Amino acid sequence: MPRKRPPTDDAIEAMHRRYYEGKPERLAALEEARADDEVARKIYQLRTRAGLSQRELARLVGTTASVICRLEDADYKGHSLPMLRRIAAALDRRVEIRFLPLRSEP
Repeated sequence: MPRKRPPTDDAIEAMHRRYYEGKPERLAALEEARADDEVARKIYQLRTRAGLSQRELARLVGTTASVICRLEDADYKGHSLPMLRRIAAALDRRVEIRFLPLRSEP
């Protein structure tokens, strides 16, 4: 007989249990969405900290403002390493990629 989990009043934990626990394909989609969101936020933060508009950053990178707008959208799935490197160079930064464990290590 399966062991019953203790009840929780943590809404996030309840949602995780209901929609993600034991569903690897949903967990993978969630991680991908988090990564896309993180990239979009970082581009936006770097651009605004530099005091640049999307149009100004686009000119420095050699693209259009609409491309920068898409890159700053968390739903955008087309981030490419060459474009991220161009943005980093325009903002006097470098791109760093890390591979992290999916689960906490003891």
